[in-house]
Amino acid sequence: MPDPAATRAELVVLRPDLVSRYDAALPGAQSAVLTRLYGALEREPLPGIADKSRKAGRTSVAFGNGETVDFPTTAGEPFAHETETGDPIALTARLWPASKLVDEIAESVANLALARAAATPPDLPAPGDPDSLGKIEQMLVDGHPLHPCCRTRTGMSVADVLAYAPEHRPVIRLRRLRVPAEKWHGTAQPVLYAHPWQAPRLQARYPWLTSAGVTRPVRPLMSLRTVAPVSGGPHIKTAVDIQMTSAVRTVSPAAVHNGPRLSALLTRLTADLPLDVLTETAAGAVITEHGPDRRLAFLTRQAPRLGPGETAIPLGVLATAPVLQKTVDDPYTFMGLLGSVLFAPLARVLDRGVALEAHGQNTLIVLAEGRPVRSLYRDLGGVRVDATRHRDLGLIGDLPTDDPAELRTKLAAAALGATALQLITALARHRGAEPGKLWRILAEALHDTGPLLTDPLPIKATTAMRLATDPLADQWTHLPNPMAA
Repeated sequence: MPDPAATRAELVVLRPDLVSRYDAALPGAQSAVLTRLYGALEREPLPGIADKSRKAGRTSVAFGNGETVDFPTTAGEPFAHETETGDPIALTARLWPASKLVDEIAESVANLALARAAATPPDLPAPGDPDSLGKIEQMLVDGHPLHPCCRTRTGMSVADVLAYAPEHRPVIRLRRLRVPAEKWHGTAQPVLYAHPWQAPRLQARYPWLTSAGVTRPVRPLMSLRTVAPVSGGPHIKTAVDIQMTSAVRTVSPAAVHNGPRLSALLTRLTADLPLDVLTETAAGAVITEHGPDRRLAFLTRQAPRLGPGETAIPLGVLATAPVLQKTVDDPYTFMGLLGSVLFAPLARVLDRGVALEAHGQNTLIVLAEGRPVRSLYRDLGGVRVDATRHRDLGLIGDLPTDDPAELRTKLAAAALGATALQLITALARHRGAEPGKLWRILAEALHDTGPLLTDPLPIKATTAMRLATDPLADQWTHLPNPMAA
């Protein structure tokens, strides 16, 4: 698994032009990951904590093993500005010495420094460029804004990261693997679209997967394993046996089964809203000894349909300083428009029985002359559906639920605890806006949504999950709701 020293050693051979920039970026990458780790210490139920106290603007966290961590309380706030210096790898090793999190933090620091070393000044492409979304998504350098494992690519070498990670702006081609008809499951034709990192590993194990050529050039989007053709056209979500942040990114049999059904439902539910769902139009998986195999699967997704002069920007990219400064003149007007085209429609869809996981990677804003005019939602694998209202869909896996609290939590954690909080923090920091006024504008858009306005904001406890016996089981922490009266 790469760490800062090993990554530097490989760069000397692979990219000597990046070595000095990597060295310069490393302290900032350490600070960024350390700040995310302080945030986890401030708000998450982490194992080993014996006591936590706050005094005179500082937080002190005492552990049962005798270790104590002290830091400015502001450094533990969500999306805090990275100002603290220190080594998050050493800190993690002190607090949880036997945990795999130590290696994951080391890899995250190394890959974040590598991303910053390779970054170029962002330049939004002109509207109408069929390659614009891929170029925009590859502008995101720092990855997950809260997770200490913000840039993990576990399973990839440094050379692989340079070749395939979106922050390094590659253009690649997927491999097309022909599948015997009797070994195919799904609605797509029996040809597996495989990521070039994954394909040789699959063919080595299953030699009956034969080559059917490659796709036209594509760009990896923010999720790395999802790609967009540079000349335009449907996006393709592939499976890769790589852990990024919290999970290995495969395509489950449930996703293959649910996508078209859920796409049809959401198309109906959003027909009268300024929220368009990028539907999943086809999917398939190879049948192995495991049944329809999540490591040998893909799905295709509708690309955004944009009018003249329109640009689609994922919220995670929109919240970065360079993009905010290029796109937002009046932050209060901007937030009011977001309330109309994003947050109110999300609440309306929730009222209709579906909770969309509208975080910065899954959700895009369409801008026309700098004004938000509608929103786009993609990736149906993380939604939750009211099983009592939509039982006839025949969904499988963990999407159906009969718990209203689970539905609200899924939406509130992504749309409010992540998206709104990140945007408001960024608008305050980079555009001089007053956070309280922005929250009041958002509250006006959500005026009739009850618990969304009053309940504490849920935030996923990502570090606690990485340290848990079952790292995929959701854990939550909560913050006071700024919209509560």
